Amino acid sequence: MNKTAESVWENCLSFIKDNIQEQAYKTWFEPIKAVELTDSALYIQVPSKFFYEWLEEHYVKLLKVALQKELGKSAKLLYKIKMENPYGNKLPFTEQIPSADKAPVKTQEIDVPVQQKNPELKNPFIIPGIRNIKIESQLNSNYSFDNFLEGDSNRLARSAGMAVANKPGGTSFNPLLIFGGVGLGKTHLAHAIGVEIKEKYPDKTVLYISAEIFTQQYIESVKKNTRNDFIHFYQLIDVLIIDDVQFLSGKAGTQDVFFHIFNYLHQNGKQVILTSDKAPVDMQDIEQRLLSRFKWGLSAELNQPDYETRVAIVKSILFRDGVEMPEDIIEYVARNIKSNVRELEGAIISLIAQSSFNKKEVTIELAKQVVEKFVKNVKREISIDYIQKVVSDYFQLDVSTLQSSTRKRHVVQARQLAMFFAKKFTKASLANIGSQIGDRDHATVLHACKTVDNLITTDKQFKKFVDDIHKKLSL
Repeated sequence: MNKTAESVWENCLSFIKDNIQEQAYKTWFEPIKAVELTDSALYIQVPSKFFYEWLEEHYVKLLKVALQKELGKSAKLLYKIKMENPYGNKLPFTEQIPSADKAPVKTQEIDVPVQQKNPELKNPFIIPGIRNIKIESQLNSNYSFDNFLEGDSNRLARSAGMAVANKPGGTSFNPLLIFGGVGLGKTHLAHAIGVEIKEKYPDKTVLYISAEIFTQQYIESVKKNTRNDFIHFYQLIDVLIIDDVQFLSGKAGTQDVFFHIFNYLHQNGKQVILTSDKAPVDMQDIEQRLLSRFKWGLSAELNQPDYETRVAIVKSILFRDGVEMPEDIIEYVARNIKSNVRELEGAIISLIAQSSFNKKEVTIELAKQVVEKFVKNVKREISIDYIQKVVSDYFQLDVSTLQSSTRKRHVVQARQLAMFFAKKFTKASLANIGSQIGDRDHATVLHACKTVDNLITTDKQFKKFVDDIHKKLSL
């Protein structure tokens, strides 16, 4: 006998009914209708978005078990929600949303060896108990390989990430360094690897942390004289994921402690995953011994997605949010938002919001308005290299001349302006700014910033230089 959507759902209901209270069954399962069955996917219709969210939050595991009993391990559940149409007198429409089936990543509990001199090991996240400490992975389970779409721009990084997730610490990709510009998916991929490892190896201790938080924790440990506890805590981790490792730049103490932690983890077959906005060869003010270790494994770059990948990303976002959109509008957005995935997602969300709040249909005209405003308002990530180029172009100099040791007045002023704007537009330390602009020290950068501040108030021509360059950097 061939299976139908109704027969599969009836069998699921029989199983569900035996596993929950009668009142809950009547409230949350009797109103559901099975509407379609395709291969291993069952489509069910629920009365509202709230209904869908409640099922996903409270009964997704039960639904998954019931469906897998009927359709096998690859079974998928999709919801259809009948929505009232706010656009004039049109008929109601249906939203279609896939089941997320992603539970939060569980807290890891590990036993600490009692041979330590101080039995109360200090956890940088929470003050732990004496014998047993809980480690929150800090992973976001919404970031997965399923919603990290593969394309030419990310194939190497994604494949390497999958290999690491299947065998953490057991591949030649250790460390795995993922680098690329803003909004291309570095953090998403790092989380996806961690989430996948936790699913495959629940006993492994996985920790995601940004380099900034890691630095703050280290400074705190120095203040409280618990540096050894800080190091020992991180040596307990099986898979350490550090995001934005370029923020260690210029922080000698943090680099030193990370060097020792890295060595211990690597030597003991633990996995290290790093993300950065630049390749190791382009990192400034990172110790050579640390840079050489970054190069031990694999450095995989994420590039800007090509047109086909951008179209696939837009369709994935729409499918996730249960929204349908005409093909020509999808193609228009994908053609015009090229720089990164984050901007692409932002544009689609803005388009959906504009349509919903203003009760307008999604048309190509509305798409043009949203995309134009969105692209105009997206802030450029300003780097020290970019600032030097803008300032050099403005004064008709080569960047090498700007960085040189010449004391010619117009070159000195250009150099000081580059330092001034680097301090204004970036998060880099004074030492890092000086290092990148002609290998100067932090005192030179501080003097440059004070000189520019003084000249702005006393020299009208110089103030015009500042205003002109500021406009160029703010475009």
